Amino acid sequence: MLRVEEALERLLALSPPLPSVTTLLEDAVGCYLANEVAARRTQPAADLSAMDGYALAVADLPGPSHIVGESAAGRPFDGRLRAGEAIRIFTGAYVPDGADCVLIQEDAQQRREYLHLVGDGINRQGQHIRRAGGDFHIGDPVLRAGTLLGAGQIALAAMAGYGVLGVGQRPKVHLLATGDELVAPGEVCSQATIPSSNNVMLRALLRGLPCDVTDNGIVGDDLAALEARLKGMAQSADIIVTTGGVSVGDHDLVQAALKNCGAKIDFWKVAMRPGKPIMAGNIGNALVLGLPGNPASAFVTASLFLCPLVRHLAGSPTPFAEPCAAETTTDLPSGGIRTEFLRAYVRDGKITADDRQDSGMVSPLADCNALLIQDVDVPARARGSVVRYLPVA
Repeated sequence: MLRVEEALERLLALSPPLPSVTTLLEDAVGCYLANEVAARRTQPAADLSAMDGYALAVADLPGPSHIVGESAAGRPFDGRLRAGEAIRIFTGAYVPDGADCVLIQEDAQQRREYLHLVGDGINRQGQHIRRAGGDFHIGDPVLRAGTLLGAGQIALAAMAGYGVLGVGQRPKVHLLATGDELVAPGEVCSQATIPSSNNVMLRALLRGLPCDVTDNGIVGDDLAALEARLKGMAQSADIIVTTGGVSVGDHDLVQAALKNCGAKIDFWKVAMRPGKPIMAGNIGNALVLGLPGNPASAFVTASLFLCPLVRHLAGSPTPFAEPCAAETTTDLPSGGIRTEFLRAYVRDGKITADDRQDSGMVSPLADCNALLIQDVDVPARARGSVVRYLPVA
């Protein structure tokens, strides 16, 4: 069996990131930036007022100064101030030549056409002025390639002069649940059937990632039907994710169906718990990831393998979540022959492993926001020990 780290490396090696696309700023949110962005303009482009008040020269204080005009955002004063002159100015407005400070309106009094100092005034040149280029200059690098674009990054790109950006494509992920025992969520179950929870869980897990997800429902334990579904999905998917049917039982048909469709299996079985029977390979131009059917196993393997794969294809330079550290609230046993990922929750900076680790149990997932890492052969650890964990959605 492969070690987890080797399996992850081999999974990402199956395909390079998808080619980048050019998209409008509003459509780039949540995507990874394909190339470095350099400013196309200087911001601010000129000296601007940071406050409402009066623009003048420090040397002319305490006044009186003759008020000769007004400057508002988008409507600048057309001229140069001479000694003894001032203009009314508003936040974001252009500071004209001849002025080297802004006297805030609370410290000023206007009597007819003249300005008088009535407050603390100004103690330096440049006070209450946003200098040209104070944010960035034309040509400055403002966003690195691989940056995950959120609201702040989109605002910066717009201010830097961009209306479109090159970003990594959103991978098309197709989900397929397998098994005669499954019925759609909400349908009445017999004693022999259970609701299909994996597809809706995976959709929820992927919701915050840059991908487009298609739920292809359920296919029973029928080899021909499974082959037909896989061939159909391979026509448009970047990633095909199956759940269930990846072991070696008489009704575990996913591997056989994939091979009959011409798929190449790169690996099967990883030294981890839960989730040992995970499978990865290619079918046509699509990557295929076969996850176990048990809900906890599907949750863990999707968190560890599917989410990084989506980030990788979408252009992230750092697709893997960085482990965090916290004190454990319980004693932990020694590790076994496989890396274990214990469903756990972090509260108030400490981590607690759920005492229900059966891979068929769904209720522990409702409280799970972390996977506590139990390395192979790690010694037993007492309560209060610092342990590693991966945060999960």
